[in-house]
Amino acid sequence: MPPFVPGLELAEAMYREAVGPIVEQQFPGLVYSAAILGTGSEVLGFDTERSTDHEWGPRLQLFVADHDLSRLAPAIDEVLRHALPPEIGGYPTGFGPTAEEGIRVLRRVEAGPVAHKVEVTTVAAFMEERLGVSDWRDLDPVDWLLCSGQSLLEVTAGAVFQDGLGELEPARAALAWYPPDVWRLLLAAQWARIGQLEPFVGRCGEVGDEVGSALVAASLARDVMGLGFLMERRYAPYPKWFGSAFARLACADGLLPHLDGALAARSWPEREGHLAHAFAATAAMHNALGLTEPLPERVSPFWGRPFRVIHGDRFADALRASIEDPRVRRLPEGIGAIDQWVDSTDVLASAERRRRLRMLYTAGE
Repeated sequence: MPPFVPGLELAEAMYREAVGPIVEQQFPGLVYSAAILGTGSEVLGFDTERSTDHEWGPRLQLFVADHDLSRLAPAIDEVLRHALPPEIGGYPTGFGPTAEEGIRVLRRVEAGPVAHKVEVTTVAAFMEERLGVSDWRDLDPVDWLLCSGQSLLEVTAGAVFQDGLGELEPARAALAWYPPDVWRLLLAAQWARIGQLEPFVGRCGEVGDEVGSALVAASLARDVMGLGFLMERRYAPYPKWFGSAFARLACADGLLPHLDGALAARSWPEREGHLAHAFAATAAMHNALGLTEPLPERVSPFWGRPFRVIHGDRFADALRASIEDPRVRRLPEGIGAIDQWVDSTDVLASAERRRRLRMLYTAGE
């Protein structure tokens, strides 16, 4: 293989040098869009040479109008199989199977058709597969809550090379961040998570359960990081890239030393001390947003017990009180988006399974 090239660059080269010219020559007048979106580390910009060992290589999506899909998709696929060059940027354009079912790797073909990874689809079908809704123009608050951060990244990250349909860029702009009151609800749910766990770092440690204390501290560290994403209006990816993406946030330099310290601590008082600094910094970030009246930025005892907490419930209450949209105000308290309370990859990775949980948000209607 040649020196590593980030997948986003490879996809653009694939489009500019091969796919685009071939489609325009063989299907003159076709209105289409081209992009690299969806799953894959390269879509998020986190791919490395390690990524090249499966499902990585020159690839992209071609989006056509709904009425063109059934008529043209097979023809486009067949033309590209025979017209694509054998390689782009030194990387094969063909893929072959592996011993693991459903997993393909780059496979060089010296002559003949290539098994390429140019997917032909429609914007509506793509949105349906990723988000569970085909029309991004008409999302209600529950629709937003049933989208994980990763699923929203799959349609807003990556790169668009051509938007002849005029649908992709408006959709990505509309989905770039939550509506204001949905955002406040998610912030409230994240603060509620912190409020529910924060005294247990000390309580577990007090009875000699340092393992339990460390587990609680790790959960709180993750929740503080989740607040960082929400406060900076950035969708959080799934666990493999959660820490890497957090490190790119503006708040990371100030928070990571304290979170690292809490995770490395061998005693609960040390753990609590590091978290206290992280909580104070996060409270200051909250106040800087101006979404509520200023709240205390220093930790204080947990009621009559000697455990130092930021009282996350106060932040949650203030945020919920600031919500104006009646549809959002009616939603259950403390739950938030699906990836704030569901931890199963098999659920979060499936738009169909996520949609089945709509009843939890609407049961009281």
